[in-house]
Amino acid sequence: MNSGTGFIHICRLDVKGARLRMYVIRSNGILWIRRTGSPWRDLPPVYGNWNTIYKCFAEWEQTGVFESIFKILSEDADMQDVSIDSSCCKAHQHSAGAEKGALIPGLQNISE
Repeated sequence: MNSGTGFIHICRLDVKGARLRMYVIRSNGILWIRRTGSPWRDLPPVYGNWNTIYKCFAEWEQTGVFESIFKILSEDADMQDVSIDSSCCKAHQHSAGAEKGALIPGLQNISE
């Protein structure tokens, strides 16, 4: 089984017509939530009811669908251009714990 057909089989996309469309919309909704980091209630209506999509996500998580997808996709992974960069990490403005307006030691002379 090659990666493409395995991915479709694991995602339960071996159906046709309206059911296939339903699975694609639900999986796109799940991907939208994971990509944006938004709460489930903020899911755009184009993906359907947020609670339905969440239940689908929870079922797939419990049954190991995402783990199977990861295994199938990592079998054929091209690791040539892999790069991990911390510049994409986000932190809340209060995460550093510094007082508002406090000077950072050693940075006072930067403008001189």
